[in-house]
Amino acid sequence: MESTSPPHHLRKHMTPEAKVKKQIRKILDTTRVYYAMPIGTGYGASGVPDFLACCEGKFIGIEAKAGKGKTTALQEHNLQRIRESGGLTIVVNELNINELEELICEIQKK
Repeated sequence: MESTSPPHHLRKHMTPEAKVKKQIRKILDTTRVYYAMPIGTGYGASGVPDFLACCEGKFIGIEAKAGKGKTTALQEHNLQRIRESGGLTIVVNELNINELEELICEIQKK
């Protein structure tokens, strides 16, 4: 499996949110959950969660934040649409990263 770590010369300059995303990738890789990270550009849909994942047939939208970072109104709108469509959503920061592991564990037990 390829490393998802940034090159060595960039590691010490990672933003707090980038560090959270790295932890999320590690959890998803370790638990063998499929995921994609949409790139936010002018050509894509705005407000899409940072990770789109599928675990045991369950769609999960995962938004990464650092510290007390809050979701934007557009991000909240997208997370709500995912829930209305039967998917699961979670907003993860460095303080609640364990909730993502717990969610995946719960899905994989069923």
